[in-house]
Amino acid sequence: MKRSNYIVLLLTMFAFIAALGITSESISQQKRGGTRKFPADNQINRGKYLVTIGGCDDCHSPKIFTPMGPMPDTTRLLSGHPANDSIPAVPAGLIGPTPNQWGAVTSNDFTTWVGPWGTSFSQNLTPDVETGIGSWTEDMFMAALRKGKHMGVGRDILPPMPWMMYGQMTDEDLKSVFAYLKSLKPISNAVPDPISPTGEKIPTPKVLK
Repeated sequence: MKRSNYIVLLLTMFAFIAALGITSESISQQKRGGTRKFPADNQINRGKYLVTIGGCDDCHSPKIFTPMGPMPDTTRLLSGHPANDSIPAVPAGLIGPTPNQWGAVTSNDFTTWVGPWGTSFSQNLTPDVETGIGSWTEDMFMAALRKGKHMGVGRDILPPMPWMMYGQMTDEDLKSVFAYLKSLKPISNAVPDPISPTGEKIPTPKVLK
């Protein structure tokens, strides 16, 4: 074999071995799932990415109205249903199981929803201690999305919040979302308690005791 061909063969073999090593490490990371750690800045950036593609602003951010319709108010992102906003009464018989009724209705900024479960208001996800998730721990946040319970142990998280889907995220992804939410500017906005189908308020703990 010519020397030049031998060198090319060696280089090809080294490249193949290196590729196997990279692939093995990638597979190993995938098998470990949520054990991989993100540096703080990368974790927050990933959390922002997940919150953005997850459509969290659709319900949890107040809106401003533009020629294209409602758009998230960038000064109040993820602060939940505005505490001082009133909601119109839902006409009797509008919501029901028949084809000529609606399954649910929403306010014009999508922060309030009414359905068979009653009335739900999107929560304040900013790290305000009194009105948001400032008192929450990482474990509480993860338990809330895995169990569908406020703070992981409280009342049921009501529709349209798709906690069943978000709860299937990896531990690392949920931790990244929480890290991003904790990095936001705290906004004081006391979202109303949910209302049952019969009109009673469903108490929601606001601060961890």
